[in-house]
Amino acid sequence: MAAAGNGEATAPPPPRQQEPAPAAGSTSGGGVIASLEEQWRKTKEHAETYPYVWGSYILVYGGLGAYLAWRWGKLRRTEDRVRVLQERLRKLAAAEESQAASSSASTAPIPPPPQQPGAGPVKPASGP
Repeated sequence: MAAAGNGEATAPPPPRQQEPAPAAGSTSGGGVIASLEEQWRKTKEHAETYPYVWGSYILVYGGLGAYLAWRWGKLRRTEDRVRVLQERLRKLAAAEESQAASSSASTAPIPPPPQQPGAGPVKPASGP
């Protein structure tokens, strides 16, 4: 029993004689449904008894779910943009490659003369 003056409503406890019956048939398919219904009933009673607790659950987890959904959508949009840019880059690289291949086939470029190591341009001495 709750102490007087703490603001809690005292309700008589539900009879315990109903609980053993679902446990006896828990091995069959009907027992699973019965246990789910019992759990639903207990949860519903708890939600009716403590509405502020359940309101805070909804606020916190609902906000978290909304944030995660927003971030997931933003990630998907970014991935789509990256795929489009990659495809454009791939097409541009293929076009440049084909252009370079066609220009090299028509005129063979003269390779530059090989440089000898150490025979680079001479740097002028810096003066005062």
